[in-house]
Amino acid sequence: MSVLSSVTAPDIVIFLATFVVMEAVAAAEHRWAMHGFAWGWHRSHHLPPVGRVDKNDRFPFVFAGLAIGLFLAGTNVDALRFLVPVAAGITAYGAVYFLVHDVYIHGRLGGRHLPRIAPLERLAEAHALHHRFNAAPYGMLAPVVPADIREKVAAGRGAPMDAAALRARAETARKVRA
Repeated sequence: MSVLSSVTAPDIVIFLATFVVMEAVAAAEHRWAMHGFAWGWHRSHHLPPVGRVDKNDRFPFVFAGLAIGLFLAGTNVDALRFLVPVAAGITAYGAVYFLVHDVYIHGRLGGRHLPRIAPLERLAEAHALHHRFNAAPYGMLAPVVPADIREKVAAGRGAPMDAAALRARAETARKVRA
């Protein structure tokens, strides 16, 4: 029997709900952990890169470890089977986050050669505001830009940085590393 043949409608609902909820979880984690007690790792993402791998690149391993633990619990304890679609939703969110944030926005893994896609450019612009002001928006796939940040942008305050500037900064860093 294949794995997919054992997927139920509730599994799909749990998977999709987890994927959607992960944006709020990721935004909260980014705000209170990465810009809080875990700033020692995350700071490297807000500074010009000094190597091919930043301290910030440790976070996906932490999140993957959590998902692996959930997969293990869900596949080994019948009462915890619901954790399998939860872990799958977390994993899917992480994959999309990686593709949007690291590959598309920051141009890692050759993403700088991708065509510009309008909805992803809006996400890139919101992420550029995060880097510009080192504040919200903390979300990635559905970022909420606070009114005070929109007002600062409208008033021309803060160092200008848009999606193209983020990619240019990443490209310069890659050339320095090469």
